[in-house]
Amino acid sequence: MTETATQPSIDGSITMGEVLARFPGAKRALFARYHIGGCRSCSYDDAETLAEVCQRNEELPVAEVIEHILTAHESDSRILIEPVDLAEALKETPPPRLLDLRTREEHESVTLPGAEMFSNELLQQIFGHEAKDRLIVLYDHTGDRSLDAAAYIIGHGFKNTRALRGGIDAYASEVDTTLPRYKLEFED
Repeated sequence: MTETATQPSIDGSITMGEVLARFPGAKRALFARYHIGGCRSCSYDDAETLAEVCQRNEELPVAEVIEHILTAHESDSRILIEPVDLAEALKETPPPRLLDLRTREEHESVTLPGAEMFSNELLQQIFGHEAKDRLIVLYDHTGDRSLDAAAYIIGHGFKNTRALRGGIDAYASEVDTTLPRYKLEFED
């Protein structure tokens, strides 16, 4: 697996929008430990700084929150697979099992070879019949949701489950430029 050269930087002056861009699992990490960002009463604005969010949430120590985000990011990084590494894995026999978390319309317009549309029925079939050591790779459009889904499947004993870093968009940009790229209306 390809390693990133440097750890993204973070301090109390960084905006929450920047935090989430640099550390995709930060939203999950902040909610799990501090109940920040999961509902209206504890939500934050992308323009707020991390220090401001900590201050209005029981004056949490910024350094502690940063350490938690970095630890969660390190853990999340072990779940990610780089697009180029997935391309290599697709050449193996058997290839990884690819699970597409996107909408049916997205899946029908562009997909990775051999990918299956994710559904609860498919998940139950995997839990009941798939080899626990088979490589399973989940992907979405830009990698926003696949980490959570991969962590869930790993939690059910499928330790060789990965999330595609950057989703199909990164794969199309970095590996297979013949795949059409797209932008959804509700994306920034």
